[in-house]
Amino acid sequence: MIHLKTISFLFLLIFLMSNSQAQQNMTLPPHLKKGDTIAIVATARKNIDDNLKPAIQLAKSWGLEVVIGNSIGLDNNQLAGTDEQRASDFQNMIDNPNIHAIWCVRGGYGTARMIDLVDFSKFINNPKWIVGFSDVTVLHSHLNNLGFATIHGIMPVNVEKASPEVEETLRKALFGLPLSYTVPCENENKLGKVTGELLGGNLSILYSLMGSKSQIDCRGKILFLEDLDEYLYHIDRMMLSLKRCGCFDGLKGLVVGSFIKMHDNEIPWGKTANQIIADITKNYNFPVVYNFPSGHIHNNNTLVFGRKVSLDANDKNTILKFE
Repeated sequence: MIHLKTISFLFLLIFLMSNSQAQQNMTLPPHLKKGDTIAIVATARKNIDDNLKPAIQLAKSWGLEVVIGNSIGLDNNQLAGTDEQRASDFQNMIDNPNIHAIWCVRGGYGTARMIDLVDFSKFINNPKWIVGFSDVTVLHSHLNNLGFATIHGIMPVNVEKASPEVEETLRKALFGLPLSYTVPCENENKLGKVTGELLGGNLSILYSLMGSKSQIDCRGKILFLEDLDEYLYHIDRMMLSLKRCGCFDGLKGLVVGSFIKMHDNEIPWGKTANQIIADITKNYNFPVVYNFPSGHIHNNNTLVFGRKVSLDANDKNTILKFE
């Protein structure tokens, strides 16, 4: 019979090993250089329009070559082909040693339907940058769990309306150049200064991943959240679920991006999205900053999930600097 002290020791050892793994720095895929190739694929909603010229021109202006995936142009109701077709295209690109980054064409919905069809074994030995936001949060969270950094930034369909300043933040992230942001302090901010790895993405997607192997691990991290087109009580439900699953217990800081096009019921919920987030996180000591310029907005600035950042929320401004 196993002694009770032995069982206690084993549980403690498992916890310490798990916590140690959570604190390890993530692997950064090789940064791009001129002459490298970036692939454009669809992991979610279809892209059947002739709208990729601005993105291709932008990538080429940076000295990159562009490959268009087989999933571009596929039409399966809302999706870019079947789950198997999207997964196969993505698989080919992550397995191809001549592809150095993968740029997801758009979000919508569908990445979660194909994620379990993808074998990341070759990616682990030859990682590359995965770029996108919104529904691409599925890939961010899954790959961050595997220990690899990813890029939360504009997608090819966004390039035509993106400002040169936003485009430049993506170039800096891809090419490994210094990246930092200074924005005015919001009255709602909870001040503080912390460092840690930045993770996160779209709140609705992170909520949908709870209980799966792609669920976000917030221990010791700084969390970024954004969303759009949701009912306010949905925001409350999702934030409360993150709280109840322990996501905020070991969190170092919270960066709240854009929460736009929110809806309300005939009987109002009574709080804005920012007020909901403030209410649910009020008993925690970590700093919280609001209206950070990233998400489903015109100035969707690039973030690198898995990279260590310093977050300085003071009474004048918010400084987010990638180290």
